Amino acid sequence: MENYKNILLINFGGIGDEILFMPVIQSLKRSFSDSKITLCLEGRSSSFIGLTSLIDNHFCVDIKTKNKYIEMLKLYYKALTGRYDLVISSGANPLIAVLLFFTGIKTRVGYKSSKLSEKLLTYPVVLNKNQYASKMYFDLVKPITGAEFEYPCIDIKDSDKIPDSVLIHPGVSLISISKNIIKTISAEKWALLIKKLLEKGKKVYLAGGPDDNKCITQIRENLKDCDLTNFTDMFGKTKNIIELAQLIKKCEVLVCSDSAPMHIGVATQTRTIAIFGPTDEKKLLPESEKYTAIKNESNCRPCLWEKRLTTCNDLSCLDIDITKIIELI
Repeated sequence: MENYKNILLINFGGIGDEILFMPVIQSLKRSFSDSKITLCLEGRSSSFIGLTSLIDNHFCVDIKTKNKYIEMLKLYYKALTGRYDLVISSGANPLIAVLLFFTGIKTRVGYKSSKLSEKLLTYPVVLNKNQYASKMYFDLVKPITGAEFEYPCIDIKDSDKIPDSVLIHPGVSLISISKNIIKTISAEKWALLIKKLLEKGKKVYLAGGPDDNKCITQIRENLKDCDLTNFTDMFGKTKNIIELAQLIKKCEVLVCSDSAPMHIGVATQTRTIAIFGPTDEKKLLPESEKYTAIKNESNCRPCLWEKRLTTCNDLSCLDIDITKIIELI
C-alpha cells in the first residue's frame, strides 16, 4: 500500500454531510498516521472543524452562495499548488474529475459518474446511493485503505450522563424552509411531547440553533401553564457546535428531526430518536438499536430527493404520533 503524506479531501454540504464523511477521514488517519489531511468544505460547515482533531488544514469553497466559477477556480488553484499526492472528492459531477485531472495530483478518487470520469480518475468508484450515506462516502476510501466501515466519530470528551434526561432539538432550517423543504413537526407537537415527558418525571432540555428561534418561541408559549421544575431551556446557551455536541453527549436520549444534531447524536453514540417525514431514514440513520427513526407509515414517503426536490403540500408524512416516542423513551 502506497504511503500518502499529503491528502486533500473535498466534501461539500452541511455539517451533517461532514459528519457522515468522517469514516473516510478516520480510515485515512488510521492507515496513514503521519499524513497531513486538508479538507475543502463549504463555509456554512466550517464549524465542523472543531469537532475533530483529524483535520490538519481546511479551506472553504462556497459554490452555492458565491460565483461558482470563481470558487471552482479557487479550488483548482488550492489543489494545484498544495502538492497533494492523494485527492478524494465526494462530488458526482463529471466536471470534478476533469478538474482533479488537471491538478496533476497523482492519485485521484471519485465517483464513476461518466465515461470521462472513468478515464480521468485513478480510482473511479461506483456510486451506490441505496445505502447509509456514510457508507456511500466510505466506498471512496476502500480502494486506498481496504479497511472496514466504522460509524462516524467526533472528538467530544466523555462525561457522566444526566439521569432521566431527554434533549429536544427541533432542527428547523430556514434555508430548507426557503426552498419549501419541511422536515420537522410543528412547535405545538414538540411542546406536547415535552409536557408528556415532564409528566413522566423526565428531565427535559430544549436546545436549538438560530434557525429554531421562531419554533422555540412557540414551544415556550405552549409550556406556560406547565410545571417546569424539571425543564431546562438551553436555547441560546449553547454558543457553538462543540457546546451542542457536549450537551447531546451528556443527555441519555436525544429527540430531533432529520438534521445535523441527529448526526451528532450518532457520532457521540447517544441514544437518538429521530423524526423522519419526506426523507429516507435508511440512507441517513445507521441500523442499530441505539438509533431509531420515528415515521408515519404513509404510502407516499420517502419522496424528498427520491421523487421530488421540494416537500409536497400534504405533509401527511409528518403526522407523527408522539406516543411512540414516549413509549421508546
